[in-house]
Amino acid sequence: MLLRWMLLRRMLLRWMLRTEGWQVSGEKPGVLILCTGNSARSQMAEALLRKWQGSRFDVHSAGTDPKPAIHPLAIRAMSEIGIDIRHGRPKDLSAFLDNPNVAHVLIVCDNANQSCPRSWKGNFTRTFMPFEDPAAATGTEEEQLSVFRRVRDEIDRAMKAWQPERGPERTA
Repeated sequence: MLLRWMLLRRMLLRWMLRTEGWQVSGEKPGVLILCTGNSARSQMAEALLRKWQGSRFDVHSAGTDPKPAIHPLAIRAMSEIGIDIRHGRPKDLSAFLDNPNVAHVLIVCDNANQSCPRSWKGNFTRTFMPFEDPAAATGTEEEQLSVFRRVRDEIDRAMKAWQPERGPERTA
């Protein structure tokens, strides 16, 4: 009975990964970008890493405690540079834990760094590159959007330069 449950769970996870767009066959190494809510930083990082290095990596994001939706200001900040993330959705880290295609884990916030698993199925690199949480910004909507833009631009530079062998290369 336990073996049957484990096989069904594995089949379900493989199906979930396919519906999320993962290359289960392992054609490209997978990159999983983690944050707590998977509603702002990790969503922006996923889209930007896919833009810059999508031909090399199968890129996805998840959260340790996902929010119900992507932050509207993250959607707006990304649309300003021609990237549409409005159809994405926050995903739970647990859906990716058994994925052997995860070769690189990028953690973009302190909370996720504390709660992220230290081991993963197969071989992987683990890179911690924290960015300020734009969702915590206060002030007017325009002031908050300004923080989202700044963080987006920081993430953009980091994702363009990131090499798993060398880790993060952040420029101011």
